[in-house]
Amino acid sequence: MTTQPDHGQELIPRPERTPDAVRVALARIAPHRLGEMERHKEQALAAAIADGKIGHLQHWLTYWHAQVEIERRPDLSTRYRTALAAVHGTEGRDDPSFRSGMNELTAVEAEAKRAVSA
Repeated sequence: MTTQPDHGQELIPRPERTPDAVRVALARIAPHRLGEMERHKEQALAAAIADGKIGHLQHWLTYWHAQVEIERRPDLSTRYRTALAAVHGTEGRDDPSFRSGMNELTAVEAEAKRAVSA
């Protein structure tokens, strides 16, 4: 038996790695982001058609699966929003808080991506 880390109460179960499952999960926990997801999908589809590479669509699915992971886990969501507020509260890229906030955003996104890739 493997031991899963304790992330606190997850809002919904992790969805399967399919476009429909990820979209349904996002609709449940962050419906305000559905338009953003759809625009990103259209961009990925256009890029895939333009250069004949499915990797654009795979990246799109991985990105949104990770975004759902952040939204469904209060531990990640809190860290993400705190870091985002720190970045937006700076006076620019030269502010030490900007780099610190960006590092935390990157760390949260990497953790979410690892979780959905495992």
